[in-house]
Amino acid sequence: MGLDIIRLNDLRRIRDEAECLADEPTVNAAIDQMASDIAKRLFNADPLILAVLNGGLVLAGNLLPRLNFPLELSWLHVTRYGQQSQGGEIEWHAPPNADVQGRSVLVVDDILDVGHTLLAIVERLHEQGAGEILTAVLVDKQHDRKARPGLKADFTGLELPDRFMFGSGMDYRGYWRNAAGIHAVKGL
Repeated sequence: MGLDIIRLNDLRRIRDEAECLADEPTVNAAIDQMASDIAKRLFNADPLILAVLNGGLVLAGNLLPRLNFPLELSWLHVTRYGQQSQGGEIEWHAPPNADVQGRSVLVVDDILDVGHTLLAIVERLHEQGAGEILTAVLVDKQHDRKARPGLKADFTGLELPDRFMFGSGMDYRGYWRNAAGIHAVKGL
């Protein structure tokens, strides 16, 4: 039990010492703008929204009620990070579980860091015959290490510095996806 208390206290310390990069109203305004932009593009498209678990789940949950048009929701689970702070090999825990053949598909994820995961998802959807593939991320991390020069999502909420972030769907070692706003871990 003592180790659990120590771990919880360490996690609380991480949150307490973190720098707020975007407060909750800023995040909500970014999601509002994303929803407006997405609606302009997909209003008559009968799109399939694919939430990328786990991080994209929070964004999808906040974004979908703002989209006032018919859509289908499904999910997939792929990661490069797991419980780590640096990306490794892409792991498919659950491939797209909906029929994407000929569909307009919007992939919703928490962050575009390097972009290997997002590119792998788009490639898989192309292989499965998706008609149009668009991407939406809450955060585009600003650095020059993108998997492809100029890599961008079709819809981006915020561009933030190259820090290790948590909150609004992003996690610190599996925790703090539930933190309001977006925070940077002290020293990372």
